[in-house]
Amino acid sequence: MKVEPFSQQEFAGLVHSGQARLKDALNGTLAIESRFDLAYNAAHALALAVLRHHGYRSNNRFVVFQVLPHTIGIGPEVWRVLAKCHDRRNIAEYEGDIEVDDQLLQDLLSATQILLEQVMVKF
Repeated sequence: MKVEPFSQQEFAGLVHSGQARLKDALNGTLAIESRFDLAYNAAHALALAVLRHHGYRSNNRFVVFQVLPHTIGIGPEVWRVLAKCHDRRNIAEYEGDIEVDDQLLQDLLSATQILLEQVMVKF
């Protein structure tokens, strides 16, 4: 991680991106893979917004999930879901094999909604 000055405009943009993607991920008419991708990217945008709010930037996508207990007080029941989804996203992205079932998608959607609620309450 590196220290980088906070930008309210960047923070607001990331939160907006997270909200929009989560809203789209909740659309049950989309393919499960699309919904997973949207929900994962929503969670990442929100976690990155929180990290940026604290004046840091990470070059590693996983780190934004790992530090959630410290940046916003999210418990392991949330960030572990996000970490698992990060692993699945990497396998899909780099190996072309996406393994997503309804339960994983629902867990991801719930975790992302909890993260969004915490962002809205704390910032």
